[in-house]
Amino acid sequence: MGNLETSLAVIGHWIGGGERFDAQGRFAPVYNPATGEVARRVPLASRDDVDAAVSAAAAAFPAWAATPPLRRARVMFKFKELLEARAGDLARVITTEHGKVFSDALGEVQRGLEVVEFACGIPQLLKGEFTEQVGTGIDAYSTRQPLGVCVGITPFNFPAMVPMWMFPVALACGNTFVLKPSERDPSAATMIARMLLEAGLPEGAFNVVHGDKEAVDALLAHPKVAAISFVGSTPIARYIHEVGTLHGKRVQALGGAKNHMVVMPDADLDQVVDALIGAAYGSAGERCMAISVAVAVGAIAEPLIERLAERVPKIRMADGLDDGAEMGPLVTRAHMDKVRGYVAAGVTEGAKLVVDGRESRVAGRENGFFLGGCLFDGVRPEMSIYREEIFGPVLSVVREADFEGALALVNGHAFANGCALFTRDGDCAREFAQRVQVGMVGINVPIPVPLAFHSFGGWKSSLFGDHHMHGPEGVRFYTRYKAVTARWPTGIRAGAEFVMPTMK
Repeated sequence: MGNLETSLAVIGHWIGGGERFDAQGRFAPVYNPATGEVARRVPLASRDDVDAAVSAAAAAFPAWAATPPLRRARVMFKFKELLEARAGDLARVITTEHGKVFSDALGEVQRGLEVVEFACGIPQLLKGEFTEQVGTGIDAYSTRQPLGVCVGITPFNFPAMVPMWMFPVALACGNTFVLKPSERDPSAATMIARMLLEAGLPEGAFNVVHGDKEAVDALLAHPKVAAISFVGSTPIARYIHEVGTLHGKRVQALGGAKNHMVVMPDADLDQVVDALIGAAYGSAGERCMAISVAVAVGAIAEPLIERLAERVPKIRMADGLDDGAEMGPLVTRAHMDKVRGYVAAGVTEGAKLVVDGRESRVAGRENGFFLGGCLFDGVRPEMSIYREEIFGPVLSVVREADFEGALALVNGHAFANGCALFTRDGDCAREFAQRVQVGMVGINVPIPVPLAFHSFGGWKSSLFGDHHMHGPEGVRFYTRYKAVTARWPTGIRAGAEFVMPTMK
């Protein structure tokens, strides 16, 4: 942290419809993970910067909330058009700051775009209910109204998709928004802000503040902030939820994960291996929905390990912009070192390291933050590599004798974000889907991220708060329910009533 070379490009905050930063303030480096070089710098917001962003959003709220939902939807339609036209540019920026391969970055933009498409239907989604003549001369109806200034605090691993799980629904519902993206890959947020302004969103309705804990704490305590959405690690999610609710905010905080894939003996082994290679090692494992534990049931364990051991070393690791790249670098050197530490701990704890990717190198990118795929066998529940979220290209295989043991293993974990079952047995699949205590379940689908018209969220230590994200749950989170009971004078006066009103 601290001041960096002023010759580096600066990604400014976006406040009130334009970019700004304090030249005398604090800055952080933004790396290109494939080269290990500092590519640009980003300002770290002070409390004054945060107050300016929230105040801009608060000033824009009354007019935006009063804008008819149909006109708000038209802004979303225009934003969707711009996003589709510039998806490649946005994906390229994501790859150069995050490290994921370009095709994966394009996929991230597409999944965010699907939430924008959902938000385009907001006139229908905000329709309330009406009951005529609930009592003599009395009608009742309900509405959903916006909250005010909403905040999104988002992680480095999806710098476009996760913000787009939040702000399209929030804005379409009539709220204004302040985004605090990860300072590790901040450029996507500024690109999005420019597109929203071009799409017709009023100045101040969408703001971006870059920063660290100082910015987060200022947002959590700000009296003009009504709601906070967060995606990140469980310790921070718990902190966001506790501090935000202490200050009277509505909070949804999505935490960490340890997603299991249960592989039954009757599963299609080719399908399983392909699914595990993509789900465990795609995006270098830096996904909250990555499969990090394979539960091999019965006799399938040996052939599964054998096939994985053959495939993992063949994953093509390269700069994410290279054609044919299958896995890019980790986001920072510090995170790479942390993941390497988990691999060393797994060996110390007695797991069998079948594939060791720690010495893998990428020619011409020797200073990049690359770590090859690692595969463990013989992992036990008490090991740190099983209990904790590694967030890297490390797959642990746990062996279980039968379905009941595998189900108990999944249900016994503190994290409950996502899971999958691979089988040809419909009865087994139905039993698993009903009994597993996890928020998102895939049956022969390794990464069961719901589409935008459903909602995303885990259970237990993977979610703090009552609402899942985007989709119908997003509309409920970003609005308040109001019930109205109405009667118009008829000239008949019954006098004062001193009992609880009933409908007659």
